[in-house]
Amino acid sequence: MLELYDVVELREAMPAEQLPAGAVGTVVHIFSDPSTAYEVEFADADGRTVAMVTLRADQVIHRDG
Repeated sequence: MLELYDVVELREAMPAEQLPAGAVGTVVHIFSDPSTAYEVEFADADGRTVAMVTLRADQVIHRDG
């Protein structure tokens, strides 16, 4: 299970959010009901948020470091 502020990578592209597969984001909220899901923030190189997406665990890969 992921924890708050874990760094994750998208397994699949999300064209509606303009996020490619492999995009890196940070877990900023964890939902547990009705099932586990993660609010993930994706930012540009300047640190500006470009997308906030709620994702299932199978849509992301935990990244070390």
